[in-house]
Amino acid sequence: MARPNRTRAARRDRLDFSGIGQAALAHAPTLLRRWLPDGKLNGHEFGARNPRRTDHNMGSFKINLMTGRWADFAIGASGGDLISLAAYLFSIGQAEAARRIADMLGVDHDS
Repeated sequence: MARPNRTRAARRDRLDFSGIGQAALAHAPTLLRRWLPDGKLNGHEFGARNPRRTDHNMGSFKINLMTGRWADFAIGASGGDLISLAAYLFSIGQAEAARRIADMLGVDHDS
């Protein structure tokens, strides 16, 4: 079966997740302070209360500033980069999170 030709619009919709993820990581402290204003830097980790649940104490929700990996150890939620963190925090899809981060940082989001 022949594959249909991709339209120019479809090609534009391909997101550069890798490039956006790298840009987000380069600005991780700034993004995290914006998204999680009560958080604290501690070495190469950023700890905060998880706004998606009733979280009274800091300590279980952490983001690694070197890799972007994040986890809420109290509930087992985790992800591999800041795009997945934004998707989780704002209850949006990965593609929408990538576009929002790219727009926020002024980087091209197309691959």
